[in-house]
Amino acid sequence: QVQLVESGGGLVQAGGSLRLSCVASGSIFSIKHMGWYRQAPGKQRELVAAMHSGGPTNYADSVKGRFTISRDNAKNTVYLQMNSLKPEDTAVYYCNAFVTLATMYSHDYWGQGTQVTVSS
Repeated sequence: QVQLVESGGGLVQAGGSLRLSCVASGSIFSIKHMGWYRQAPGKQRELVAAMHSGGPTNYADSVKGRFTISRDNAKNTVYLQMNSLKPEDTAVYYCNAFVTLATMYSHDYWGQGTQVTVSS
């Protein structure tokens, strides 16, 4: 199976920065795309940013120009650099990856989530 382990969340003041990391481990053959979602209290989980193995990225309109997603394919790791953070960015951030295992079975996997809190 596959595990996604996130790190880098925490408490930061508005205008500050945080960098999230997510490492995928297990019997991985390939990863088609990796990305970040977030869920604030009382709201649905939403896409923040995603990056495909070939390089194309997409971002939520609310984070464009402030957040940057990047990948290290050799390390099965995805990062999210978050700058100019706002209180409305407060949420639990989840790593997501569409993984093909060594058995050729493909599946969506999720991390356990990391809390990001932005104080005003």
